[in-house]
Formats: sequence, C-alpha cells, structure tokens
Amino acid sequence: MATRLVQINMKASDENALGRFWADVLGWELTSEGPGVTNLEPVGNVYPDPAAICIDLVVSAEPKTVKNRVHVELAATSPAHQAEIVARLKDLGATLADVGQGDDVSWVVMADPEGNEFCVLDSLHEKTGPIASVVVDCADPQAMATFWGQAMDWTVQRVTEDIAVMRSAKEVGPYLIFARTPDAKTVWNRVHLDIRPYPGDDIEAEAARLVALGATAVDLDVPWKVFADPEGNEFCLLSPS
Repeated sequence: MATRLVQINMKASDENALGRFWADVLGWELTSEGPGVTNLEPVGNVYPDPAAICIDLVVSAEPKTVKNRVHVELAATSPAHQAEIVARLKDLGATLADVGQGDDVSWVVMADPEGNEFCVLDSLHEKTGPIASVVVDCADPQAMATFWGQAMDWTVQRVTEDIAVMRSAKEVGPYLIFARTPDAKTVWNRVHLDIRPYPGDDIEAEAARLVALGATAVDLDVPWKVFADPEGNEFCLLSPS
C-alpha cells in the first residue's frame, strides 16, 4: 500500500477571491465543489495526476496570525523571467514579503492578497509546471524524509541536515521539500497536504499504517481522515481514487 500527494489545502477568508487570484497566477481552471470550497487545477487535468499538485481553497473564519509552515514556490526559467513574473503578480494583487530571508537569496518572497507567503524562483530547468515545489518548514528534514518517504510512494531524492527533497515516483510535477527552520509550530496550519491511497486500497488499513509510521490521528467530524505528522503538521487522508 502507498499514498501519493494530490493537492494542498489552503484556508481563506474569501475562497472565491483568493481562488481567482491563484487561477490567474497559475493559468489554471477554477471550479467549486460546493459552498465554501473552491478548486484549482490545470485546464484539461484528469485528477489525480502526478504532473500537478492541485489546490483546494476552503473558507475559514480563523485569521492568519503567523507565517505559514507550508508554501509554494513558483517556477521561472531565468532572472529576467523571474522579474516578469514578479511584476505580473504585483499587478494581480501580490506584495513583496519579508520573512527574514535577507538580501542575498536568489528567490523573491511574496504574499498573496490574504497574506499567504510564496516564493518565485530565479531559474528552474525541470518541467514541473508553474508550481516548482511545495515547501514544508520543519525541525528535522531527515526524520521528515523517513516518515513521508514511507507514507507515500514518492521518491526521496536528496537529504541533508537542512533539507529533504522528494518527487513523484513518475518523475513529473513539482517537488516536495522539507526545509529546516528554527521557528516552532504554534497554530493549526492554514496550508496543509492532502494525500490519497490508490484505487482498490483499504483506507482503514492505510490509516493504521500511517499511525504505525508515526502519524497521530486527529479527531474531527469530517468525511475524510485527519492526521498530524511526527512534527505536528496536519494532513488529510482522502478516499482512494
């Protein structure tokens, strides 16, 4: 048995407006599966497709109070392309953000209209799509690589003391990166990972396997299963598909 990363879930005070922003940023299609939920995926995408990590925006009354521990990095092919993207994003309503990155980094840190941080890279020559990577702050990238490398069938490509890099076993789509940070987790993550088992797999058996690997079940009254990884980052186990 195994799971795979299929989407990220992002809380929003106005999921429709934020969805329109991100649809314009990514060039993706915007749909709604019901009140309070907006879905973003590439035009023509057959979900779930490892070539794209989709985005679900879910309305929430809770305000954003701290830096998100999960964020996306957008792909650019050169510093000139990066500058073009940054200028376009400013026109769409994004702003420059300071998360302590300093002046000597090659990426540009920005925030969407609701303050969610994201980065624009200065070069990426892999074919990832507009989202180059999903980054998760953590205290121990090596431990996170061990857990998530067993939880999913994604391949662990590189691990150091400061970073762990994973990608779909099919070598397509964005990367999943666990990056060491000194910041402690203090609140429920406004952005989190959603994973799915494969068709025909038993979701109860998969849930038990995740717990045996070190996940903790979170008791919420929702149709899917909610867990926290060994560092307390919430994630959802959706039904097999």
